[in-house]
Amino acid sequence: MEQSAETKKKDCPDAREQFPVEILEDERVDDLQRNGYHIIQKRNGFCFGMDAVLLAGFARVNPGERAIDLGTGTGIIPILLEARYEGEHYTGLEIQEEVAEMARRSVRLNGLEDKVDIALGDIKEASVRFGRAQFDVVTSNPPYMNDAHGLKNPDLPKAIARHEVLCTLDDVVREAAGLLKPGGRFYMVHRPHRLIEIINTLTKYKLEPKRMKLVHPFVDKDANMVLIEAVRGGRSMIKVEAPIVVYKEQGVYTDEIYDIYGY
Repeated sequence: MEQSAETKKKDCPDAREQFPVEILEDERVDDLQRNGYHIIQKRNGFCFGMDAVLLAGFARVNPGERAIDLGTGTGIIPILLEARYEGEHYTGLEIQEEVAEMARRSVRLNGLEDKVDIALGDIKEASVRFGRAQFDVVTSNPPYMNDAHGLKNPDLPKAIARHEVLCTLDDVVREAAGLLKPGGRFYMVHRPHRLIEIINTLTKYKLEPKRMKLVHPFVDKDANMVLIEAVRGGRSMIKVEAPIVVYKEQGVYTDEIYDIYGY
């Protein structure tokens, strides 16, 4: 998904000099409009989108809980969750070294070193890396497209973010289940056309879907995203919540979207 229009760009050379961490020539710093936080992104690379913001708004981290984001990219979800909730600690796991290093600079930029860690590693080995049943919350905005859907982007970082190049849905759900404590919560954003596969995979790993919310770009358009909460070892019962509609009209967000952004 494309970068949200709600961030403010600060990508001129003079602006880069005002920040306490290094900002590279091909990077920009965007204002997240929450808690005074900013995030570093590639000017022409893959940027976080509406899906990441919606997931951070859908997820919940209670006081004292520990959360991990699988495939964190720029680190946007741990940073937004830290801004919203009083969790004990947040971790982001990212396989691409350059992207992980950029996310670490965003953590330092916001003075969150004591609350947010960015780890370099493979989602497929997450439960071995961090240990089983170590987290209360797992989030993920995984690649949406498998080999049967969509064209792979020739830009590898974008392809990794959008297509199941380095991990599959099964990998993400299996590792989320392994990382979660009993009763822990898994939050994921994905595409509705894979909903049956998503639910089957969740239940396969004893993650019971408990909440679901569809996201529509306009009130008269089909849903193009789905938000799901699943509980490790939960009982079989799901609540389908009122859908989110993103735009009132072209270029104008609904009030709910502005609430999620913190306006």
